[in-house]
Amino acid sequence: MQWEQVVQTARSIAAVQEPDGGVPWPEGHVDAWNHIECLMAMSVAGLTEPVRRGYDWLVRTQRADGSWPMKLVGGEAVEQGGESNHAAYVAVGVWHELLVTGDEDFARRMWPVVRAALDFVVGLQTTRGEIVWERAADGRPAGYALLTGCASVHQGLRCGVLLGEHLDDPQPDWELAADQLGHVLAAHPEAFADKSRFSMDWYYPILGGAVRGPAAEARLAEEWDTFVEPDLGIRCVSDQPWVTGAETCELVLALDALGDRERASRLFSDMQHLRHEDGSYWTGWQFVNEKHFPHERSAYTAAAVVLAADALAGHTPASGVFRDAGTHVTDRPTAACGCSHARSRG
Repeated sequence: MQWEQVVQTARSIAAVQEPDGGVPWPEGHVDAWNHIECLMAMSVAGLTEPVRRGYDWLVRTQRADGSWPMKLVGGEAVEQGGESNHAAYVAVGVWHELLVTGDEDFARRMWPVVRAALDFVVGLQTTRGEIVWERAADGRPAGYALLTGCASVHQGLRCGVLLGEHLDDPQPDWELAADQLGHVLAAHPEAFADKSRFSMDWYYPILGGAVRGPAAEARLAEEWDTFVEPDLGIRCVSDQPWVTGAETCELVLALDALGDRERASRLFSDMQHLRHEDGSYWTGWQFVNEKHFPHERSAYTAAAVVLAADALAGHTPASGVFRDAGTHVTDRPTAACGCSHARSRG
């Protein structure tokens, strides 16, 4: 891809942004995680005005407890629960924006939002270390955690720690939470609901920085043939003949984080069959029926493409934001996690 094509793709995201600043799914709702990913992609392309409107949307829609409603339509909540990974991702977005623009004033304005969001997230951490996936509208925490969500939360906590240090407001509790969560992600699959048919559960611990090195290489090798369809991309779920652009580009980012640029570049090239002439991207391709499925072009897919392109090209100072998620990984088991060496340490 030429960089002008990357910018065209980012502009396809701006084209669907709503007047209030929200970036919706094709069916019309906005959630904080995908919204932030879209802002990150537009920032890569230098589209500062829609990006800042998008962050203003986050400020307006954040609740007093630091969370965002799970789904909003027209700025109004239609699903009230607050997801931990939605809240955590604002730290990734703000850190990314600071890296791209160097705008200290923006980072300081957003810092109270990030602090409230990550405090909400840490409040959902169990004694063992996983973070449950939501707090319901009535205040009750969910009874289980999700591997993909926790892997994304791990990156959010790491970015929050870096942002706090940069702004001279360190947050050691977040760092401890990230260390404990990273250990559970790497060593305790039993801590999470079984979603192993989804490719995200396969690569997200790498993408979010909790698993790197030989363990990451082994993890990828174990399921590579299950999920990767040569010349097409990767499956969203193992038992359906359906490749999706966003998941493929996230795997590109995970491979790039491991230094495997050859396979990353090949997969990025493979998924370009989903590109539309206007620079947007079809969500997926059903390769038995040979039809786009669902029949939509999604802003979040375009965003994943732009972020992968930046990681491969090194175009912005934020191109390593996913690589850097694993920089400070520390294996920190606790007495509650069940590891024998944790028990011996008391």
